[in-house]
Amino acid sequence: MAKLKRVFVCQDCGYESVRWMGKCPSCNEWNTMVEEIEQPADKRSLNTAQGAAGLSRPVSLEEVSLLEEHRESTGLEELDRVLGGGVVKGSLILIGGDPGIGKSTLILQICESLGKGGDTILYASGEESARQIKMRANRLGVTSTSLRLVAETNIDAILAHVENTKPRFLMIDSIQTMFNPALSSAPGSVSQVREVTATLMGLAKKSDMTIFVVGHVTKEGAIAGPRVLEHMVDTVLYFEGDRHHTYRILRGVKNRFGSTNEIGIFEMGEKGLVEIMNPSEHLLSERTQGMSGSAVLCSIEGTRPMLVEIQALISTTAFGMPRRMSTGIDHNRVVLLLAVLEKKVGMRLYDQDAYINVAGGIRIDEPAADLAVVCSIASSFRNMPIDHHLCIMGEVGLTGEVRGISQVEKRILECRKLGFKTCLIPKANMKGLDRIKDIDIIGVDTVAQALSVVL
Repeated sequence: MAKLKRVFVCQDCGYESVRWMGKCPSCNEWNTMVEEIEQPADKRSLNTAQGAAGLSRPVSLEEVSLLEEHRESTGLEELDRVLGGGVVKGSLILIGGDPGIGKSTLILQICESLGKGGDTILYASGEESARQIKMRANRLGVTSTSLRLVAETNIDAILAHVENTKPRFLMIDSIQTMFNPALSSAPGSVSQVREVTATLMGLAKKSDMTIFVVGHVTKEGAIAGPRVLEHMVDTVLYFEGDRHHTYRILRGVKNRFGSTNEIGIFEMGEKGLVEIMNPSEHLLSERTQGMSGSAVLCSIEGTRPMLVEIQALISTTAFGMPRRMSTGIDHNRVVLLLAVLEKKVGMRLYDQDAYINVAGGIRIDEPAADLAVVCSIASSFRNMPIDHHLCIMGEVGLTGEVRGISQVEKRILECRKLGFKTCLIPKANMKGLDRIKDIDIIGVDTVAQALSVVL
């Protein structure tokens, strides 16, 4: 009998060591090394694999046939948008998010939508009993007769239920609670998560079954467990949002069958998640008129233009070092833009506290938000409100110039649809916009020109 090998594995990053260490040398986390027993490789299975390799044949690129992947709608347009048009047969989809953000709610609503097609759905929960799931289903109005519930954490038992019920879709809630009895480590450990995920991936590919897996996230916002989990699955979706706000954002981080630039927006209500088909109108619904420090930006998320409100508050600091705080936008970018305003425009901001916020809990990453942030800061500093029907967009350089941005025409059309009268854009993007009617378009070269127009 082969001798068992004992190793110490970091439960955050998966680093392995032959001895215990208080601090993981890979991720620098403390007290994450846990002892696990490695199962020896079976020589017979190795010989079988080598024999099977002889049956395969490398093919040239011309011999490979292209078959378009058939996609099936989930019934939720926002989810289909993030997935690239729907779910692909035989795919393994990982949904991660903070506790209480609405992952289980989303899974149940997916079951309700998919169950309308008559396909059998198996929901395996390792965190809740069937009665608890039924209580949530009643609250959400989930009444699908195609849904089968099982409270189980043993992956072998779940595979037996799959063999008996032959479901078209399998829901796992959550991957950190599942375990393989062949391994001695505890559920949620690196080896358990890796082996269970590999088993589910093999099941999905072998039977063309679509599997949704719920994953917990750590305090840093990453999927709990080893990073190999994200590498093994086909699609990784993050469910973002604040538990104290109603908006939820579903963002694609990895997608082997589509783009990762799209986002889906939902609103959490008493009856579950409601799709937001026109996010611009919702995000600007509570905007007040005649207040300084408020500017509207048209951002692009994937292929969708979205209007958001940038808010700024500039006040004289009571300390020696002024504070710079930002929510929804990169803090370092805000500090850079404050330096540009001080150096190139002459605003005395070195003794001013600066607080920047993107209203609605949305996070903006693109540089096209620079000009709107600059204008909102200047508006608050001078206590002069910006025109309520003006939308601002553009990238700001370190020399104070306003640089061109992408998909300007799509942004302007979205502004016009929502009733805006004027758009302030980089002069480099003015070419070819003469055909757009019913909205004034102003091009600027520098930050100073933009502020003279806005204020």
